[in-house]
Amino acid sequence: MSAADAETIKRRRILAAWLFAVAAMVFVMVVLGGVTRLTNSGLSMVEWKPLTGWFPPFHDADWQVLFDKYKAYPEFREMNWDMTLTGFKGIFWLEFVHRLWGRIIGVVFFVPFVFFMLRGWSTSRLASGSR
Repeated sequence: MSAADAETIKRRRILAAWLFAVAAMVFVMVVLGGVTRLTNSGLSMVEWKPLTGWFPPFHDADWQVLFDKYKAYPEFREMNWDMTLTGFKGIFWLEFVHRLWGRIIGVVFFVPFVFFMLRGWSTSRLASGSR
């Protein structure tokens, strides 16, 4: 086996490991999404801030602002009208982790993808799935 063949095999193994890791992360995301849905936690975050929403609230005042925003939504008025701030925090965390995991998947996919494309590791033959 030539050095070029060995390098190609190494690159393909790295690509395969990356794709399997992303696939496993997507599987976890589906399970996490299901749990989020089954616990009715999916609408606890009433704002979607894809670039700035990486951090949860840190202070009681911040929690209260989010809870007050949640109280304005039909889910609170129709299903969770008796929920306390403590209960809100419980459903909030599941949705927060779900959204954070989605962001992490995006980074884990996109950064290596750009690297592999710039380095020429991915070929049109590889992308098409042919051997």
